Amino acid sequence: MTRARGILALILAFCALVVTGCAGFPESGSLQYGFATGEDTGGSQNLVFLPNRPQPGASPEQIVEGFIDAGSGPGVKGAWAVAKEFLAPDLAESWNPLATVRVDERAERDYTTSDTDDGAVTFSYEAVADVDDTGSYHRAELASNSQEFRLAKQADGEWRIIAAPDGIWLDEGQFPQVFHRYSLMYFDPTYQYLVPDVRWFPYVNAATTIAVALVNDPMSEWLAESVQSAFPEGASAVASVPVDEKGVAVVDFDDDSLLSASATALDRMETQLRESLRAVGVTDVVMRVNSTPLEASPVAVRSTRVPAAPLVLTEDGFGFLSGDEIDQVPGLSPVVVAAAPTTVQVGVERDAAAVTLPGGQVARLIATAADPQVLDTRSGLIDPAIDGLGYVWSVPSDQPAALRVYGPQSADGIDVADAWPDATAVSAMALSRDGTRMAATVLSGGRTVLWVAGVVRDGDGVPVKLGPPVQLAIVGGPAEGVTWIDDASIGVLARGDDASIVVEQPVGGPTTTSSATAGMTSIAGGTGVSSLRLRADDGTLFVKRGTSWQPTATGVLVLATQQGAPQ
Repeated sequence: MTRARGILALILAFCALVVTGCAGFPESGSLQYGFATGEDTGGSQNLVFLPNRPQPGASPEQIVEGFIDAGSGPGVKGAWAVAKEFLAPDLAESWNPLATVRVDERAERDYTTSDTDDGAVTFSYEAVADVDDTGSYHRAELASNSQEFRLAKQADGEWRIIAAPDGIWLDEGQFPQVFHRYSLMYFDPTYQYLVPDVRWFPYVNAATTIAVALVNDPMSEWLAESVQSAFPEGASAVASVPVDEKGVAVVDFDDDSLLSASATALDRMETQLRESLRAVGVTDVVMRVNSTPLEASPVAVRSTRVPAAPLVLTEDGFGFLSGDEIDQVPGLSPVVVAAAPTTVQVGVERDAAAVTLPGGQVARLIATAADPQVLDTRSGLIDPAIDGLGYVWSVPSDQPAALRVYGPQSADGIDVADAWPDATAVSAMALSRDGTRMAATVLSGGRTVLWVAGVVRDGDGVPVKLGPPVQLAIVGGPAEGVTWIDDASIGVLARGDDASIVVEQPVGGPTTTSSATAGMTSIAGGTGVSSLRLRADDGTLFVKRGTSWQPTATGVLVLATQQGAPQ
């Protein structure tokens, strides 16, 4: 962040909290801040931006600046009424504020009036990201952009905008206040896990927006072949989802066919709605068709949470580190110790693990077998992964398209199609604990980037291909490791010039980057950011506390990762 942006952020934060201190802003200023009353904020208090309305006698440049600033004010009904006041009546009727949300840097905004046409203003800005009309967040290459606005004097003599694109602009500091991150919940192909599809929606009328997006709209394209929805094609939720004071949401449907849906299907629909709406304070959901309630109860789903204790290999053994003691994994710990691997990922039932042997081969360790089952002997293999169905994933670093899986009962490799197209190398990969998404750090266009792709399986659960990759972040150096922090966030460890780089990246959201002491070699996620751990090359284990990394143990030979926990 530049010095100017940092000062501006402090000013905005201070004024937002001390409302009376900003009451003296001149009427010609661009923004006021405060806590609005009477707004449907989705169950939580929100910082609300109150943009100024057009001022009498404002110049074309001031009108355009006011319109851009008014993007921060969705208003009580989420219609961006103040922003529309800067538009001519015909444009105000057709303008769609949610077609695109352009996230930019306020300090870099610039307005220029044409020298030859006083009805034209060019707005220049630095793009950070954009959010499309489905609520999907897309990182942008930081670059200069411009947009021309056309204005004309109205009958009252005031300038108003007569030509402007749909959508709004939001400063990157304002964006997470006006738009919140929500997860639309779908099922994995086995209906054992819930899988989040992250979207960004205005906090105003959030319950309605979430329910309609979940039921009526398609899931994200990159994830579509990897997850399942219980809602049948053509199902339609009414665009009004009231939530009472007890947190009960009522979702009405236009589709009479739901009256004949099976009990299992209705229960799964109920589960998807309840878990998707949980972020806005919903505790229960009533589904209705033509005012007729549908009998449904949420189904049990498998958790992807893992124990808080780190899983490590030390001179004292393999298992969960609690203080100075190792709590061994029954059956598996002796096998891991005997194999002396350099990397370990333990399967969900803790009866098998994917490991890298000292010679670089990828192997499967089984609690009931004394010897490793060598699977992949290709050179330059990166750390392997094991999924919930027992498939071990392996790929050479210099052949990203040569991704293979090895079934739980076989040592024969199966090629996974469409793996990392256009990548020239892959340095690390991590499979989500629900088995539906693969994250990897790859070399593409000469840069190390974090990609994620959906895992596509056949009817027997065999991984057959990866879906189209989505770029999440540019990593600031060569990657040492990738891990899933939780169901919707990925952690990356990379080498910087004089420090280690740690990237915390939601799947569809802004990137957070911090630094740690140089020499970190591996990373492991637990449950939530507070359980993210690093291992240094001298065997010291670090855990993140607040904004700093604190040493918690020494003598760690391998920092292992987990794909879940037994039920």
